[in-house]
Amino acid sequence: MNWTENIFQEFIDALQTAMDEDEFERIATRASHGLGFRWFAYLSIVDSSQKLISSYPKSWTSRYLRHRYHRLDPVVLRARAEHAMFTWGASSGSTRPRNREQSRFFEEATGFGIKSGITVPIRAGFGRMAAFTVATDDALMEPDLLLATSNDIVQLLGLYFHTHLRGRAPANQTRREGQILSQRERQCLAWAALGKTVSETAVLVGVTARTVAFHLENARRKLDAVSITHCVALAIRRRLLP
Repeated sequence: MNWTENIFQEFIDALQTAMDEDEFERIATRASHGLGFRWFAYLSIVDSSQKLISSYPKSWTSRYLRHRYHRLDPVVLRARAEHAMFTWGASSGSTRPRNREQSRFFEEATGFGIKSGITVPIRAGFGRMAAFTVATDDALMEPDLLLATSNDIVQLLGLYFHTHLRGRAPANQTRREGQILSQRERQCLAWAALGKTVSETAVLVGVTARTVAFHLENARRKLDAVSITHCVALAIRRRLLP
């Protein structure tokens, strides 16, 4: 399994038990960082309402929503019109500003460091649309090079993110105890319960040590444990381990 496959496997494992938008944001942020991008953003537009989940600076996202920038954002306008994944940036003619208002918008985005990226348009039916974006602040990174190095994984991240977010249970719906932890989280905890280190578990499970640590920390947070040892004890007590 190569590094991009590791990132994707970790991503879809974590999505299985994501319980709120904060968790979705954490999961997508980690995946985008793993691919070499600084930020991600997911924008969904239904009629006149919009939902934005992203790791962009909060001051930028607040301004974006307040001024309803999706109406003039060239990246969103292109995502509305096209079906295929595309790159954007200073050298991309199809997303260059076409009027003074768009020029101001680009200047503001650049001021926050948002310079280039890849966007996955997502058709949701009945005029609804969504877009999943990964972006960088590296002025030297060409958009086409970003696409070449990330291949199809960005498209998969976008589609899986959208599907799981749309299909997640309402926040007030009680989960069964066994669904709290993902299969990978339970697997890593089970090896920890047998005294295996993170490095040993990584070899046994076939992932990186960094991925094992991620799953253990997710499990600790979900069970509200103070340490991994405490987490293992709680998981055993609640019969959550395989």
